[in-house]
Amino acid sequence: MKLHDIKDNLGARKVGKRVGRGIGSGKGKTSGSGHKGQKARSGVAINGFEGGQMPINRRLPKRGFNNIFRRRYAIINIGDLQKAIDEGKLDSKKAIDSAALIASGMVTNARDGIRLLGQGEIKAKVTIHVAGASASAKDAVEKAGGSLVVEEKATKTESSDKESGKS
Repeated sequence: MKLHDIKDNLGARKVGKRVGRGIGSGKGKTSGSGHKGQKARSGVAINGFEGGQMPINRRLPKRGFNNIFRRRYAIINIGDLQKAIDEGKLDSKKAIDSAALIASGMVTNARDGIRLLGQGEIKAKVTIHVAGASASAKDAVEKAGGSLVVEEKATKTESSDKESGKS
């Protein structure tokens, strides 16, 4: 084999369509775009156009609402807390807060705070600092002899009222 014998496999390189090379080529004159009009020009994108029929995005009603001020919490169940304590990831003698949960690997991002839910059971006597908790989680922690501290974040309206001196 010599350098001049090397070739690509058949079909490895596709030859592009040569438009506008005379009527004999089959793609001459208008190059397959028809005659005049918007679609014959370059840069055409008629997204959602259905040939004059009312488009689907206008036929269907608007639904719902996205609250941009909604708080998103990282969720932890008390059963998962107990499992982490049993495995030695969390220390039951120290207070458990978002920093401790992130350090243990139970939560990757605390978001707007930690919300404690009551699935599973907890036996360890712990102090937990969270942004919110369900009633069943609160009962379970207190029943095990621990305490739950709910630290609510200040909303924008509350903080702006304090700055301007309103009460």
